[in-house]
Amino acid sequence: MKRLCIVVPCYNEEEALAYTNVELMGVLRKLIKKKAIEEDSFILYVDDGSRDRTWNLIEVYRRQSQNVFGLKLSRNMGHQNALTAGLLTAKNYADVVISIDADLQDDTSVIEEMIDKSKQGYDIVYGVRNKRDTDTMFKRVSALWFYRLMQAMKIEIVYNHADYRLMTRRAVEAFSQYAERNLFIRGIIPLLGYRSAIVTYDRKSRVAGESKYPLKKMLSMAFEGITSFSIQPIRMITGLGAAIVCCSILAAVYALCSYLTGKVVAGWTSIILSIWFLGGVQLLSVGLIGAYVGKIYIEVKHRPRYNIEVNHLMEMSHEKS
Repeated sequence: MKRLCIVVPCYNEEEALAYTNVELMGVLRKLIKKKAIEEDSFILYVDDGSRDRTWNLIEVYRRQSQNVFGLKLSRNMGHQNALTAGLLTAKNYADVVISIDADLQDDTSVIEEMIDKSKQGYDIVYGVRNKRDTDTMFKRVSALWFYRLMQAMKIEIVYNHADYRLMTRRAVEAFSQYAERNLFIRGIIPLLGYRSAIVTYDRKSRVAGESKYPLKKMLSMAFEGITSFSIQPIRMITGLGAAIVCCSILAAVYALCSYLTGKVVAGWTSIILSIWFLGGVQLLSVGLIGAYVGKIYIEVKHRPRYNIEVNHLMEMSHEKS
């Protein structure tokens, strides 16, 4: 049997956490009873600098059960950093780690199937949605184009998969070697190269609280993923520049022919439009290149991705020693 840790990033999840804890504790008890996992398997809640009572509730659940632990970050560092903190902490105490969001829209009933897959020798098991019926039309269309854009940029990513996955300790150890600060975990995991499998499920509606991924954050994550894993946008700028040069040559030929045939028409509209167009392309190009330079600037400073304020798992280490 293997020791399981369920990592749950939390940010202002006061309304949903009571339901989440009951549900996940039920999953743990069921798997322990079936002897699918060790009795000391546990849940690790990662509080990402919540401003509500999330951490207070985690401490209550910790006192109520020896299978619940908390990890408190010193401030809000973002979902990907909170998830990374949970994974890298859990690998020192567990054989397999499953990450799931606190809203429990991802179906916990497939956790047992994930465990079975890991016993078959898979180091990574992706939770993949069957369909997107619970999403709005806009979200379905934008998600579809997001995955198509990722494929066009030559970025390997699992379709309809977020951050609901199982990883063995070996896989998490490999993930820990990827030290970049510009995190896009969904793009990093496929790069690990270990044997992987997929389990499918139907996504549920949120039980309480609000989504922590509005349109602005979704667009930000998409841009982060593209610029962190691909230089295709810069290549596209090169192609656009070549296309504009070709158009300029054609325009010059047309202007020369018009001059020789005496069909010159005075006007400034085409000139102004050309200047605006080229100016816009140049500003867009400089901005995109600046984004890549900015990423390099962030990476070379080697600042920590997060700071841990409280780690309940340290209590376990002291008890064992």
